[in-house]
Amino acid sequence: MVADASKRRVAVLMGGTSGERAVSIMTGEAVAAALEEKGYPVRALKIADELPDGLTPDTTDVVFIALHGGAGEDGTIQARLEKIGAAYTGSGPEASRLAMNKVKSKKVMIDSGIPTPAYVELGHEGPQESALQAARELGLPVVVKPVSEGSTLGITIVRDESEIPEAVEQALAYGEGAFLESFIDGMELTVGILGEGALPIVEILPAREFYDYSAKYKDDGTRYNNEVDLPERTARAVMEAAVATHRALGCRDLSRVDMRLSKEGEPYVLELNTIPGFTSRSLVPMAAAAAGMSYGDLVEKVVLLALARAKGGRNA
Repeated sequence: MVADASKRRVAVLMGGTSGERAVSIMTGEAVAAALEEKGYPVRALKIADELPDGLTPDTTDVVFIALHGGAGEDGTIQARLEKIGAAYTGSGPEASRLAMNKVKSKKVMIDSGIPTPAYVELGHEGPQESALQAARELGLPVVVKPVSEGSTLGITIVRDESEIPEAVEQALAYGEGAFLESFIDGMELTVGILGEGALPIVEILPAREFYDYSAKYKDDGTRYNNEVDLPERTARAVMEAAVATHRALGCRDLSRVDMRLSKEGEPYVLELNTIPGFTSRSLVPMAAAAAGMSYGDLVEKVVLLALARAKGGRNA
């Protein structure tokens, strides 16, 4: 499609060096195609952890960050974009750093009265021994997670103490730290936040034990339900918890809040993703569709939110 002269110039950053590089490229390519279809002049840029040459406010009106994990989601790229005065989509450096660290973000949730599963952070010395002690303290089953990683990489549900050493080793392979979290038996839910409001709740129904990397991107048996039949009070509590998490962590434009709904109907927030996936299998586009918003309209809305903020001098 020929670019519309009235549309702003967009650079889509994708790739990175984290374990989520392949997912990021899928997201970035889909975003770029949607914006081109809308008539935006688009540059799709695959990067490592540095900004590409020639990316300046003189050449680009807004940067769409489609990076997952690493420097693209931990605030590094956001800080570099602010340094050169470039407008960009999504949360700022501080909120990005905070949300990327699952332990620090859980502390904010607890301080803000947002329900989240109990956890124990592992020490850097003797993590295997401290993991065993933590599992006994929390009670099995527990979930072993890396402190900073996305796409459910390095996560294991442990139901027997003999599984702990391998689970800890796997978590530490994706970062410098790990923690154990109480397993909440119940429904797996996610809520996308667009602007300041919640999109419809999506229930995740993986064919395997939980919604891991393979269930997200490879397993055709994974099912999704965007017409979740919940009591009105419960649905409201889920959506309020999602919005509260988005605000407590200082996020903006777009996020996705993952949670478990216990069998007693209580929501527990697991984490917030500041740059949720936008692939054909991704959850936020699915939720937006349930709200009557096309994929292209969703992507454009995120761009317009960033442009409006930059125009008002509120990029930082």
